[in-house]
Amino acid sequence: MLSYRNRLLLIGGVVTVAVLGTIFLQAPAPTLTVDQLMEDKAALIDEEVAVRGEIRDGSINETTMTFVLEGSEFDLLIDYSNAGSISNGLGDNRTVYAEGIFQYKDGAYVVEAETIKTSCPSKYEEEVGAPSACD
Repeated sequence: MLSYRNRLLLIGGVVTVAVLGTIFLQAPAPTLTVDQLMEDKAALIDEEVAVRGEIRDGSINETTMTFVLEGSEFDLLIDYSNAGSISNGLGDNRTVYAEGIFQYKDGAYVVEAETIKTSCPSKYEEEVGAPSACD
């Protein structure tokens, strides 16, 4: 039979290994810029990716539920038809984080986003007057 101290050490070791295993096995993918994703597109096709970029002016199409993220050199189509919820802050020139499956469809690279998060710079600016569109 194990002594109290040995049982305590054994339980502590098992818990530590379980926590570390959970952390390493469920580590989120690093967020890429549009340019980083497109430069490594062959390795990431059909993989879950997290990408950030700025929405191109006039590219939001509410009928097809798509928009274009701009990088310095590349653009990327985001399909948000399967995204759970979209904040009110989705708009032109907004920085957006999109998470989903990176695919090549109909001659274009697309992220079929499951998660869309928008930044809201007006929340951090001190402005008196009209309420923010991001609230």
